[in-house]
Amino acid sequence: MGNCAGRSAKCANSSSAFASSKKSLDSINTSNSIASSKTTLTTSFKSDESSPIVSLKSFTLNELKSAARNFRSDSYLGEGGFGIVFKGWIDENSYAPTKPGVGIVVAIKKLKRESFQGHKEWLAEVTYLGQLRHKNLVKLIGYCSESDNKLLVYEYMQRGSLENHLFKRGTQQISWATRVNIAIDVAHGLSFLHNLETQVIYRDLKGSNILLDADFNAKLSDFGLARNGPTGDKTHVSTRVVGTRGYAAPEYVATGHLSVKSDIYSFGVVLLELLSGRRALDDGRGAAEESLVDWAIPFLDDKRRMLRIMDTRLEGCYSKKGAQSIAALALECLQDDPRNRPNMNEVLATLEQFRVPTKEQTNYQNFPSEGR
Repeated sequence: MGNCAGRSAKCANSSSAFASSKKSLDSINTSNSIASSKTTLTTSFKSDESSPIVSLKSFTLNELKSAARNFRSDSYLGEGGFGIVFKGWIDENSYAPTKPGVGIVVAIKKLKRESFQGHKEWLAEVTYLGQLRHKNLVKLIGYCSESDNKLLVYEYMQRGSLENHLFKRGTQQISWATRVNIAIDVAHGLSFLHNLETQVIYRDLKGSNILLDADFNAKLSDFGLARNGPTGDKTHVSTRVVGTRGYAAPEYVATGHLSVKSDIYSFGVVLLELLSGRRALDDGRGAAEESLVDWAIPFLDDKRRMLRIMDTRLEGCYSKKGAQSIAALALECLQDDPRNRPNMNEVLATLEQFRVPTKEQTNYQNFPSEGR
């Protein structure tokens, strides 16, 4: 969880023009009291697919130390922009800490004490994932707030991040069918957020924030940068620029104007990564090919030339018609003018046409599971 994007770098106040912009989650009460903080942030989300306020488990620090074996190095899973993630074990029913191998595995994110922005992101995660449930959002089980210690407890995603499966050396590549189904899962998650009565803009869509379970079902994780969308007749909200370079929509980077169409642009970048197997930004490829979007766009509107961007590791084992259609969809998502981008319902309807059965789990039965 968090910003584990390797070479990708966070966009943060990239221009002084944003100094006076309204800050993300600027209404957050930074008190140590989780109760008062949650009251400040609570928003009513309504959807046929969402549940009302979810009951989160309040863990003590000692319980989580016990679950994660005192946060030892052998429990370490990874590190994000504002927290370190550890593997832990808890009882499936009582959520009490257990010995390794007993109960269920969880991922425990421990906030870095020196991170003030991390505290705001921690509160955002509790607020959004504490109220929303969907099959394509990672489940937040509980939290811990003791003095300066802030932790979050999530369901454990056995296959780790999409980023690892696309870019990590030595990792067996995922098939075309699985890539398509991952894109559909992500689209379902974003469509759910965008269709809530109070829209939620995810704001940090990238491969490292897309996690995969044992069956390669994809879920959105890390809601630290999420925020509510515009209300009434407003078309956007104004906020400081945060996120990850290479994925952020151009109008957002240039003006600080954020809307659900900003997520659509980021989704287009993820589609390109799934098609090409290339990172959104890759300093090692030289100036002409450093930006995946800049490199790929000239190929996308030509069905024959488009095949040149396909990941060679797929060894031609993909549907040409499906790849061409998804490339055309990516081009629509990457339009400079956000008004010309499709909405997520339209994106989802297009992608669902290409859903295919997959035997990826069988193919990976001897492949070691990865955590987040």
